[in-house]
Amino acid sequence: MDKTKKVPVAEQDPHERATNFKEVCLGYTYEEAVAEASRCLDCKNARCIKGCPVAINIPAFIQQILNNDIEKAAQIIGESSCLPAVCGRVCPQESQCEGVCVRGIKGEAVSIGKLERFVADWAREHKVTPKVTAEPKNQKVAVIGSGPAGLACAGDLAKLGYEVTIFEALHEPGGVLMYGIPEFRLPKDGVVLPEIENVLKLGVKIETNVVIGKTFTIDDLFDEEGFDAVFIGSGAGLPMFMGIPGENANGVFSANEYLTRSNLMKAFRDDYYTPITRGKKICVVGGGNVAMDAARTALRLGAQVHVIYRRSEAELPARVEEVHHAKEEGVIFDVLTNPTEILSDEKGWVKGIKVIRMELGEPDDSGRRRPVPIEGSEYIIDCDTVIMSLGTSPNPLISSTTKGLDINKRRCIVADEQVGKTSREGVFAGGDAVTGAATVILAMGAGRAGARGIDEYLTAKRQAGTVNAN
Repeated sequence: MDKTKKVPVAEQDPHERATNFKEVCLGYTYEEAVAEASRCLDCKNARCIKGCPVAINIPAFIQQILNNDIEKAAQIIGESSCLPAVCGRVCPQESQCEGVCVRGIKGEAVSIGKLERFVADWAREHKVTPKVTAEPKNQKVAVIGSGPAGLACAGDLAKLGYEVTIFEALHEPGGVLMYGIPEFRLPKDGVVLPEIENVLKLGVKIETNVVIGKTFTIDDLFDEEGFDAVFIGSGAGLPMFMGIPGENANGVFSANEYLTRSNLMKAFRDDYYTPITRGKKICVVGGGNVAMDAARTALRLGAQVHVIYRRSEAELPARVEEVHHAKEEGVIFDVLTNPTEILSDEKGWVKGIKVIRMELGEPDDSGRRRPVPIEGSEYIIDCDTVIMSLGTSPNPLISSTTKGLDINKRRCIVADEQVGKTSREGVFAGGDAVTGAATVILAMGAGRAGARGIDEYLTAKRQAGTVNAN
């Protein structure tokens, strides 16, 4: 075996998977996982742990695969992560743990994400679940949002003995894991729901259809519901648009809305009638992971799909793997291209998008070369649907109904990175509500930081003999 090369992982054939919503990556077999685990150098000062936002002891769990003790490997991962089967599938390992893997200096990094997925899937199949050993603290914590940040915070607090209730605005828990990431990347029934169930087995309660800021305010949670601390993990669900002419035409969607209709309303299933536009030719504007998700979803729903991105392919912010999969499936990339207007017919429906060619100029504040329009290079791409995937920001509902909660100019909640503490006593925050749209694993890291901060805060209150000071 060539130890400089990763053990390849099986995938659905591109032509076949472009017509279905089954998972693209099929995962390692036991023999493949052992072979890949044998590539780990078991570093004593492991850089991969430092590269992981939730600090999983990566060498330790990989060594347990080699020891044929997959349950122990699952326990090690479970000490740091409550969503291992999710993270093993959707986290950008190439820029985190695998990005600093020593094996990657001379060859390819260890496939840490694929090994994490293997262990998590084995644990699910063998019904290995987390356990709580801490004594009850008799203090209540409210967690707003059941996405990655909220679940991670709730799981850690439950393990410490706190009584935790998650409040979710939608009718199903999971946040972006349920509404934002397509079935072919993250199966809902087979992966997401069992991971959420594991959090519930720790004693966490989830109440759905509760919109904080409308159903209850944060003040209500303290004053009427008797919570001792609150964690805001409400994400960033407010879509951004370009502000170009024609953007209000029928057939223009945010990627958020399009993916939510597909995921929560089950457009991926033949036995559901979902009100979702099944365009013949769809243009997706943007180059991130969400744009890839929207483009690949539209393709599976029968459309020819163009991705329009104003910089070059080298600057695409999406994961290389996602771009590669999209191309394999038939998505067309129009790079160095930027929309200037959306065209509509006499009934107000999209009939095309006017774009202009771009060239890269001097670097901007982000360090990337700024795209500059090429005068006189405009042309029209015929289409019947446009999906805008330009990023999201936090919904202002919570911040506007909570006195003393500071936000920044991007409407993100201001919170301490280490412990999630906000300007309001007893209120902590983390994830996309603080940073703007980011990754699942970074949100989980922020949720864990918030749990640490809440534990320190409530421990101090217990020792001082005070409760519910808000």
